[in-house]
Amino acid sequence: MTDEMLLAKAVEMLGRAYVPYSNYPVGAALLAQDGTVYTGCNVENAAYGNTLCAERTALCKAVSEGARSFTTIAIAAKGSAPFPCGACRQSLYEFAPGLRVLVTWDGHVREAMLSDLLPEGFGPSSLGK
Repeated sequence: MTDEMLLAKAVEMLGRAYVPYSNYPVGAALLAQDGTVYTGCNVENAAYGNTLCAERTALCKAVSEGARSFTTIAIAAKGSAPFPCGACRQSLYEFAPGLRVLVTWDGHVREAMLSDLLPEGFGPSSLGK
């Protein structure tokens, strides 16, 4: 799976986002260690705290299917760089502190490491596990 293919899957998910409140669709494509891609989009809710980000939607789909190791996530939006929010960074860190993060918006692409986006992250090893 090339970066371009993964980014295209994330862009494809923009059309499935449910965003009646923010009007900011986000799509994500999470690449598992075995090559399987899990996609997600943001799903807003009138009770704002129940909103799910695209990244956590993809992660929950992956974990519910048995995946536990991930290499890269691609995240797409329009208008601004869709770097993961703090909750998504923490959720992804649980399974993949060394995750590559690709973001695309309006023809731009940037790359970062999750460990740079969440320095000194709290994960299973923090609990002695």
